[in-house]
Amino acid sequence: MTPFLSVERRGRVAILTMSRPESMNAIGTLEDCDNIVDTFFQLGDDRSVSAIVLTGEGRAFCTGGNIKGIRDRQGIGRLEQPDSTRLNYRRGVQRATRAMLDCEVPMIAAINGHAIGLGLDLACLCDLRVAAESAKLAASFIKVGIVPGDGGAWTLQKIVGYSKAAELFLTGRTFSAGYAQDIGLVGSVVPDGEVVDAAVALAEEIAANSPRALRLTKRLLREAQHGRSDDVLELSAAYQAIIHETKDHYEAVTALIEKRAPVFTGD
Repeated sequence: MTPFLSVERRGRVAILTMSRPESMNAIGTLEDCDNIVDTFFQLGDDRSVSAIVLTGEGRAFCTGGNIKGIRDRQGIGRLEQPDSTRLNYRRGVQRATRAMLDCEVPMIAAINGHAIGLGLDLACLCDLRVAAESAKLAASFIKVGIVPGDGGAWTLQKIVGYSKAAELFLTGRTFSAGYAQDIGLVGSVVPDGEVVDAAVALAEEIAANSPRALRLTKRLLREAQHGRSDDVLELSAAYQAIIHETKDHYEAVTALIEKRAPVFTGD
């Protein structure tokens, strides 16, 4: 079977496409989760990558877990006993969640179609989100009688706040890309067929900056989500001390003084 994620490179941007269009890119197996983990670890270690775009093949971004597999006690959901199911979640989707959270490369979700349940949570693990006009989204775990087992209860409310996240999780309602933009879940909505290009354009704008500064800035933003102000100030000072000694910092300052575009090397 082909990997769950296909990888395309455009300069310093990596485009990841979930490649199960026949199942609307549902994640069905531990192998799918392993592929997500391996891909994000590899890209995180690749210093030539400065931005990642995540999208889906076909008419969906990702429709979550495989419902038939969950019913039949196969794949990434429930198994024969509760303790086995708990370990299955930790071994599968939660490893994928951790790999995406640990990746210091800026990530953009290009939501080309349905982003449902786990699929919505994958988009929320990205730093930025661009959606197609016809995209439909839902935090719909409640509709199949379960809770968000992948960490979505943490990520969604970090973006839209507790009250709105509670409304979306407790109703399980499906909502439009326009509504997602209104509540701050997605940054922009673009015509169908243009979402990947729009996300890549944003990724290229990001990737034009110093590679090391990008990664440290993302890490600082993530740490600031749950850190005390004093701790964030200390970490900011430490990161600043590191980045001041890079050649790219010198190049950025020199280019600004000389009124030219900087040429970054990642050093």
